Amino acid sequence: MKDPVKGFFYALCGVILVSTNFVTAKYGLKGFDPETFTLIWTISATFYSFLICFFFKESRAQLFSPPYLKALLALGVLTGITMLLSWKGLSLLDPVFASLLWRFLPVITAIAGVIFFKEKLLREELFAIAIMVAGSFYSINGRWDAVGKGVFYIILATFAGAAQLLIAKAYSKKIDINVMVAYRVGIAAAFVFVWDIFFGKINISVPLRYWLVTMLGAFLGPCASFLFTFRSYRYWELSKASILLTLQPVFVLPFTYIFLGTLPDKKEIFGGAVILFGAIWLALIQARK
Repeated sequence: MKDPVKGFFYALCGVILVSTNFVTAKYGLKGFDPETFTLIWTISATFYSFLICFFFKESRAQLFSPPYLKALLALGVLTGITMLLSWKGLSLLDPVFASLLWRFLPVITAIAGVIFFKEKLLREELFAIAIMVAGSFYSINGRWDAVGKGVFYIILATFAGAAQLLIAKAYSKKIDINVMVAYRVGIAAAFVFVWDIFFGKINISVPLRYWLVTMLGAFLGPCASFLFTFRSYRYWELSKASILLTLQPVFVLPFTYIFLGTLPDKKEIFGGAVILFGAIWLALIQARK
């Protein structure tokens, strides 16, 4: 059942909470390496999410026998991939600039619609995408050695992130939201653990402050924010929720300055502003379709 007011409220809460990711994660990554950080992040989020499920009768009913397990498995693995790539990229970039690069998420979602659902891209959409690409190239021009790897990781992460949103939207009315979030991060934690054992590393010998901030961020971001975001899909179209998500850097900028005392350089700000302009334009076009 559509309810624009509820949809807007849930989506806005989700955007504000997920915006804290870039601050808490950046701080945590000063202590942890990206692989270990992702593992601690997902395990913490799993604990919180399953704990929340126990407080709700409907969630408990599905918790140990969830429907559409294959979809949840795909959602969890994609989440693990997204987080590994995203935090690897964030460790190399300014938080605000990283959040601006994440504005490519609606672009990837639109392209996925063309490939999998035979949708068509309008000329306006192609032009908006071209503006975003131009902004990203301006930001990294002459600085590939400094920021290129981080940009590459973030862009790859947006592909997995877009696939997550498509699955979540498709099953948001079929699976209890609390259960969906719990399995999303739980399966992601298992995936990241296996990845770290065979391909990465695990080093938990870091000062307590990094543990505390990481565990706080894991509650605000992958747990609380997606409880709101996925719930908004029940009442609002994905395209409209994406418009609010596009504005995420507006929240990340003050959070970064207040809590980390840093800002991106002029080139990143200008290129990021171009990306943001193109992303907002694209989101508005998609909402009208």
